[in-house]
Amino acid sequence: MRSPFLLPLLILVSACIAIASLGGLGLSPELGFAAKPLTTILILLWAWPRGADSARAARWLRWGLLFSLGGDVALLWPEAGFLPGLVSFLIAHLCYIVGYCQRSRFGRPWWPFALYALVAGAVLHRLWPGIPGDLRIPVLVYVGCLASMASQAWAWWRSSMGGPDEALARRAAWGGTLFLFSDAMIAINKFAFAGQLPHATLLILSTYWLAQCCFVASLRPALAPDEAGG
Repeated sequence: MRSPFLLPLLILVSACIAIASLGGLGLSPELGFAAKPLTTILILLWAWPRGADSARAARWLRWGLLFSLGGDVALLWPEAGFLPGLVSFLIAHLCYIVGYCQRSRFGRPWWPFALYALVAGAVLHRLWPGIPGDLRIPVLVYVGCLASMASQAWAWWRSSMGGPDEALARRAAWGGTLFLFSDAMIAINKFAFAGQLPHATLLILSTYWLAQCCFVASLRPALAPDEAGG
């Protein structure tokens, strides 16, 4: 029987290779071009058998991972791929929102949306002067979608308190927070530091993949054959 720790271990190794190579830590940059999409592919494989008890939610989360993979590939070219990557991740967040709406009514409770709107507004206010005019509307739409995704994940957690899905929902909520942090680091690095934010690759990619792993962990694990058979 395959070890349940095999895929998480492979994800960790691939992520470390990608961060070390793309972050200029001594490995060939070409390794990063392979390891970055490979890490997300491994996360997708980890997600594939999970969530049988919530098939629609699991399906939407897998679509989110697929569009995230497209964004990963686009952002291997940070300048030319920025807008295509933004669109890919925008669609990914829409998929995540729909997935978490299978678990909890959208916007209930409302206060996570208010909280994340304040956080997103504060970051945008700080970065707005450095965002080129032709990117302002796409960035504004993306940030609204990202904040809504994180808010809906938290809404699921808060609405599931005391229930059997509380632990799963908590992982989704922290995944949303980590994704918001990762994308904030991308924006700060691009629009405030002109690509020179110290340790940007480590900050961005580590929190991004942790977020995606939290999303996968919010899906209930598949039963082992002996458990499924009783």
